[in-house]
Amino acid sequence: MPVVHRFDPPERFVAGTVGEPGQRTFFLQAREGARMVSVSLEKQQVEALAERIDELLDEIMRAASDDLLIPAIAPRDLADSQPLEQPIEEEFRAGTMTLSWDGADERVVIEVFPFTEAAVVSPEQLQEDLEDLLEPEPEEIFLVRITAAAARSFVERSRTVIGAGRPDCPFCGEPIDPAGHLCVRANGFRRRDP
Repeated sequence: MPVVHRFDPPERFVAGTVGEPGQRTFFLQAREGARMVSVSLEKQQVEALAERIDELLDEIMRAASDDLLIPAIAPRDLADSQPLEQPIEEEFRAGTMTLSWDGADERVVIEVFPFTEAAVVSPEQLQEDLEDLLEPEPEEIFLVRITAAAARSFVERSRTVIGAGRPDCPFCGEPIDPAGHLCVRANGFRRRDP
């Protein structure tokens, strides 16, 4: 039976980083009272989660009846620009994430499962029996249930956190370090942040 780190709802649920741009570690962090859980993940996972939450809320908003209120943008009173809470003790590294809508409680449900090597499937393994590909039951689950308004705020903050990294080169799209970078589209000339 897995350990479930359940926050329904959390007092605070945010994406944040530790470290300098180019060397940042991304975290999801939830707090309820004195209980706090931090899960590390990749920048792309934060970006995908925020994008999917936004899409889910837009879809629900279009299909919703008049009695269901889904905000189109993040409410200002829920804006959170504070850093991650300390101490940051990584519970686990995120692997698979699921996202759903609980219509009965009007909550966005986010489940994060630990990264496991079993989740990585090689082309050779695809030819094997499906029974061999089944993932074992996870040891831990990070479960967060938040309102639509809190979800929009999570999306807005996540986009701000992602955008606070190194700027992208306008020519090749790769990140530009403070010292510049060798742009493949500039025939080996070093480009610098404008």
